[in-house]
Amino acid sequence: MTSIALKTFIGLRQTTPETNSVTLPKTLSATVKTRRARGINAAKTSPKITGRNLRVAVIGGGPAGGSAAETLAKGGIETFLIERKMDNCKPCGGAIPLCMVGEFDLPLDIIDRRVTKMKMISPSNVAVDIGQTLKPHEYIGMVRREILDAYLRDRAATAGATVINGLFLKMDLPSSPTAPYVLHYTDYNTKTGGAGEKKTMEVDAVIGADGANSRVAKSINAGDYEYAIAFQERIRIPDEKMKYYENLAEMYVGDDVSPDFYGWVFPKCDHVAVGTGTVTHKTDIKKFQLATRIRAQDKITGGKIIRVEAHPIPEHPRPRRLLDRAALVGDAAGYVTKCSGEGIYFAAKSGRMCAEAIVEGSENGKRMVEEKDLRKYLEVWDKTYWPTYKVLDILQKVFYRSNPAREAFVEMCADEYVQKMTFDSYLYKKVAPGNPIEDLKLAVNTIGSLVRANALRREMDKLTV
Repeated sequence: MTSIALKTFIGLRQTTPETNSVTLPKTLSATVKTRRARGINAAKTSPKITGRNLRVAVIGGGPAGGSAAETLAKGGIETFLIERKMDNCKPCGGAIPLCMVGEFDLPLDIIDRRVTKMKMISPSNVAVDIGQTLKPHEYIGMVRREILDAYLRDRAATAGATVINGLFLKMDLPSSPTAPYVLHYTDYNTKTGGAGEKKTMEVDAVIGADGANSRVAKSINAGDYEYAIAFQERIRIPDEKMKYYENLAEMYVGDDVSPDFYGWVFPKCDHVAVGTGTVTHKTDIKKFQLATRIRAQDKITGGKIIRVEAHPIPEHPRPRRLLDRAALVGDAAGYVTKCSGEGIYFAAKSGRMCAEAIVEGSENGKRMVEEKDLRKYLEVWDKTYWPTYKVLDILQKVFYRSNPAREAFVEMCADEYVQKMTFDSYLYKKVAPGNPIEDLKLAVNTIGSLVRANALRREMDKLTV
């Protein structure tokens, strides 16, 4: 892990020496501290705002936008949140870690299911039960995005944010360090009918939380990234079949369901979400979805499709996530993990962290913010979460490359130590420290699984010649 920690986060640039896990010489350490102190002092000399508080627009009302808007409003910032689809149902598995429930003070009634068991199912349909290491109070929460997102937006509004049902179109960048951003948007709150009303708004800073197709990202020339297509069907199944999924989620791996991701069946309040995703074969997404349904057909037979959803999912952070007083968070920044495809927690967390940096830098809305204020959010983010992203990136490259490798991955998931390390890292969003002896055993077992997988692949190759 030490060697990993010295490299650069894929797609990101590390902004200060503190993001490296090396010990600095005393003289260099003192220099870094001095520069850091100077940066803080410089931010505090930014102009005071008179007659009003700092104005910030949050574009996008998902977990990132809702969390950012609430934090800003509570911090004394005049906050505007713009969201086009108030009932948006993003094709998302909807899994949230246990730490998010407490950290974001989520009420239990918005959590549809508490998953305590998972089945990982290999290409040859070998199923491994996962969850035996969970403590009695631990679970993975399953939510519907339209419920979670609306709750976070409503909480932002209660805190004082102005929530606008509108479509963000573009923004004019400021002409000077204190000049405003001019936002152009269509307001659907007005009584002008379905067409809405074209409006403009002047703000001091912008948080782009508007997803993978972010228009804020385009406005600051943030660059492109590779993305996956996620496809999901919500299927209402008979009550007796729903009991099977009461506290159980399934993950299917194999070339049939996705050449580079996985298929899933996740339980919701009165239905299951069945979906898959891919980066490399986007045009075949419906074929992979059909295969996922076929793999799970014994358990979902008799079900009725009640909703079909599709959406792009970023595969890595954008080359640029900040320019002047405009920053990206959530999917707009590219904060979705490899291997697991998780993004809800990281969206909400990044939105909150960015907003906290603005509140602190502006002294609760009394001063203008500068790029250095917002950059603090990126520095802390990269230092905190880079190991998690890197580890999952490596796992995807090693175990999702072929069916034999996926068989090895499922075999490895049967190990109790692997399950404990995986759940501890997922539930609490930290790379769990390992036991050296168990780590050695795991390394040996992993090598053994990969050797068997390679031998199997060679035999399969002979059969196809």
